[in-house]
Amino acid sequence: MRKKGRAVPEWLNSPIWSAPPPAPAPPDPYGADLAPPLPPAAAAFCCRLTSHAAATVAVGVGGGRGEEEDDKSSGGVLRAHLLADFKSALSKKVVNMGELRRLACLGVPDGGGAGVRPVVWKLLLGYLPTDRTLWPYELEKKRSQYSAYKEEFLLNPSEKLRRIEETKLSRRKELNIERIGYLPRLKVTNEEHPLSSGKSSLWNQYFQDSEILEQIDRDVKRTHPEISFFSIKSNQESLRRILIIFSKLNPTIRYVQGMNEVLAPLFYVFKNDPDPSSSASAEADTYFCFVELLSGFRDNYCKHLDNSSVGIRSTLSKLSQLLKRHDEELWRHMEVTTKVYPQYYGFRWITLLLTMEFSFNVCIHIWDAILGDPEGPPDTLMRICCAMLILVRKRLLAGDFTANIQLLQHYPAANIDHLLHIANRLRGTLAG
Repeated sequence: MRKKGRAVPEWLNSPIWSAPPPAPAPPDPYGADLAPPLPPAAAAFCCRLTSHAAATVAVGVGGGRGEEEDDKSSGGVLRAHLLADFKSALSKKVVNMGELRRLACLGVPDGGGAGVRPVVWKLLLGYLPTDRTLWPYELEKKRSQYSAYKEEFLLNPSEKLRRIEETKLSRRKELNIERIGYLPRLKVTNEEHPLSSGKSSLWNQYFQDSEILEQIDRDVKRTHPEISFFSIKSNQESLRRILIIFSKLNPTIRYVQGMNEVLAPLFYVFKNDPDPSSSASAEADTYFCFVELLSGFRDNYCKHLDNSSVGIRSTLSKLSQLLKRHDEELWRHMEVTTKVYPQYYGFRWITLLLTMEFSFNVCIHIWDAILGDPEGPPDTLMRICCAMLILVRKRLLAGDFTANIQLLQHYPAANIDHLLHIANRLRGTLAG
């Protein structure tokens, strides 16, 4: 006899996500909370998210064609209020990060020339300090630093050696020790020879990096070909430079195939900033935000940590345990009956931060929640991945190994508000 798992709460399949809301507004349609009691701050945070999700459905789902205009009007009012809240939060001399995170999890409004999301993401990733008076100094410092990185890491060995020699000649002239009437002779050391195999040889390092550079080139050209923005040559060059510099400055990780997909949303958001000065510096801003984003996930990309307590296999195990804790029936069917383990689907979900599972615009809205959640991007991503399984539990329970693998490797279109609502119900339960 199959062991019976924990009963699934009613809110998982609440009709509010697929049917018009009744009038007047009913009491909480979700039933008892799945998660254990939360701390007061987290509980308040959760309450605001739930209210927003229900409100979004209320203004986004109409009962008939006659209500379509009212729905659009209500949705516009909701977005206008949310945009006003963001502008108010960002206008303060010292930005309240608690308030900003709460707003970000409600979704950052698009359009209107407001340019809210670029600033919000930079704050959430720690690229901008909370004190607005420090922004000009910090931005100038970081952008100057990135320019230095380009000078150091993107020149080929011939250009580097030429500049080194020019510096030497300049110093000789300053010291007035050059001999008039003699042409200076370029001395090529063994380490500077193109065929040198020395570890410190610029040419040897260049040839060793060529395989990674070729992989970066291939991946950049394959980045969202359906979106014209990523087909623009200058944008592709920016992505390429960022990934090369990252691989140079992070030798323990280097470049891992697929990082271009994680980089793409950041660069897209920053490059489309309505502020011309910010858009012009999007490459530098994206680089540092990319580093900040991956800092919380870096162990998942280190191959030598795969079998450790912090590597990708450990992360996948945590996803399995989270599912077991909240839906043991589904966990048992997946991992005991059909042998569908997280590595078959969760590896891509986690390492690419869901960028391949949803449309590009939907992914950006999911990232609003991932970056804004006070539990941090890694734990929030884990809860969303678990929620993705719970959201399609009926289909998974009815499927065999082949059907479930196909379903999870080609995740179906979903109500994102419902998905984030389920993920929010799992709040505070990842550890243990």
